[in-house]
Amino acid sequence: MKRARAEAVIEAVLFTMGESVEVSRLAEVVEEDVDTTREILKGMEKRYGREDRGIMLTWLENSVQLCTKPDMYEHLVKIARAPRKMALTDAVLETLSIIAYKQPVTRIEIERVRGVSCDHAINKLLEYELVMELGRLDAPGRPLLFGTTEQFLRCFGVKSLEELPELNPVQMEEFKQQAEAEVQLQLDT
Repeated sequence: MKRARAEAVIEAVLFTMGESVEVSRLAEVVEEDVDTTREILKGMEKRYGREDRGIMLTWLENSVQLCTKPDMYEHLVKIARAPRKMALTDAVLETLSIIAYKQPVTRIEIERVRGVSCDHAINKLLEYELVMELGRLDAPGRPLLFGTTEQFLRCFGVKSLEELPELNPVQMEEFKQQAEAEVQLQLDT
C-alpha cells in the first residue's frame, strides 16, 4: 500500500474508532510491519504539528489516538455541550493515586493504606472511567482487582505509568496521616 493511502486508512480508522488503537492492529490494516507503521504515524504526527490543523496524534503506550488539539477547546464549546467536569475530591484523588502506584490492587489493600472505606471513591473513579476492574485475585473471596485506564493516562497527561512521578516515603506518610485524620473526624461526628 502506498504511504499516502496508508496514512488515509490510518486516519480513517483512528477517526472512526474515537479511541486509541494499538500500532500492531494498525499495521495489520495497512499491511505493513509495526516499525514501518510507527514511522508512518510519526510522519503524520509531525505534519499535524506543522500544519494549522485541529487534530493531533496522542501516543498511549503502544497505542495511538486521533485527538483534538488543546487550543481548539474554546471553539468546540461554542458548538457542543460543555463536557461534564470531574469532581475529584481529596479522598477520590488519594484512592486514585494508590491504585495508580500499586495496581493491580484490591479494595481491601486500598482501604488498608487509606485507613477508611473507599467504596464511594472507587465507584466515582469507575464512573469517570479512570479505573477499571482488571479481574479477580486468586485468594479467598476472590476480591476484585483495580487498575488505571487509558482515560487516566489522557486526563493526567502521561503516556505510560512509567511517567508517573516517584512517590517518596514522606508523601506516603502524609497520605497515611490524612487518612487517619479523616477516620478521626468521622469518629468524632
